[in-house]
Amino acid sequence: MDEISYVIVFPTIFSKNKIPLLITNIKKILKIKNQQFKSVKRDDNIILVHANDPVFASSVINLLFGVEKIAIARKIKNDFQNIVSEITSISGNLLLKGEKFLVKVEGTSKGFLTKDVEIASTSSIIEKKQNLGAHPGTDENYDKLLYSYLTKNNAYICIFSDKGNGGIPYEIQKEKTICAVYDELSAVSCFETIKQGNDVKIIVCYRQKSELMNLAKIINQILPRLTQNIVELEFFELKINPTGIKNYLIYVNSILQIMLQYSNSHISIALSPLIFSSNFIDNSLKQIFEKKKIPIMPLAGVDSSLFKDAKEIGLERNLKKLEKIISITTDEVPIYAKKDIESCFNSKKIISIKVGPNNVHDILDSFEENH
Repeated sequence: MDEISYVIVFPTIFSKNKIPLLITNIKKILKIKNQQFKSVKRDDNIILVHANDPVFASSVINLLFGVEKIAIARKIKNDFQNIVSEITSISGNLLLKGEKFLVKVEGTSKGFLTKDVEIASTSSIIEKKQNLGAHPGTDENYDKLLYSYLTKNNAYICIFSDKGNGGIPYEIQKEKTICAVYDELSAVSCFETIKQGNDVKIIVCYRQKSELMNLAKIINQILPRLTQNIVELEFFELKINPTGIKNYLIYVNSILQIMLQYSNSHISIALSPLIFSSNFIDNSLKQIFEKKKIPIMPLAGVDSSLFKDAKEIGLERNLKKLEKIISITTDEVPIYAKKDIESCFNSKKIISIKVGPNNVHDILDSFEENH
């Protein structure tokens, strides 16, 4: 038995034909985060990472998109008796006294059914770990999941597992997409743009300096998912009244005009038919097509999962602001603020940020230096 603990990455169903790119992204993000590793390789439909520190490596890898779940596991040969023995052994370290447990085995079996392993392991744990007083639960009711995954030659007995971010690997879409972050809704839209495999160029728009701290915190949660060591951000100040629905729509329309000035052929817009009127969305799409550019609407199919994404990028305290944006009820399509757009280009600030844990202060400090 190999006593090394590996990080096991399970690609999403949409990423199973994109595993080579996901492997590349895993190597990139481990290097960016200074996590040492010996190898990152494929074993059937999963990715096996031999890292010096599996715990930290797993948390770093779980920033990526294209991952359904991630686990820390022991690797053994795909052999019935060995699998049952190892699951029984590991259960002694994972189970607490009196816990209900569920043995779940998936993957490729040879000469036996995965269900046979589940039954045999459950019986073995009950027999050999009587001192724990643990007892089997059901699919709907258990305290601890004992999960194992089988490939053609190997079995991975999981010590720990966590849910991934879903989506598909970063940069699967080759065209760079311009993306604006200016509030909570646009931040979720940027998150979804990356989740859908787009490489993004981020611009940051604000109406008053008091908004910068909140925007810096939001961006700090987005940047680590780009698998880039250095990220360039561009800041634009649009002096538009921050109160009222009409002014908000003017603000959104004005930001679209800024994005249309870039050479990027793909433009991500933070609009959803669940929030904005069809008139407003149609007007935005028409402007993009007139410039012979391609619109991306990452929020088009997102409903209540909008709030899940908001929590993922640290916006738990900002959900009230998000709900306020969502409550837009007008069909009005106000024109953009032409004069404010002209002046914002004159005061554009460009900063380069090294992706790291202190990005919030780095972003603000760099902004002040360039102001």
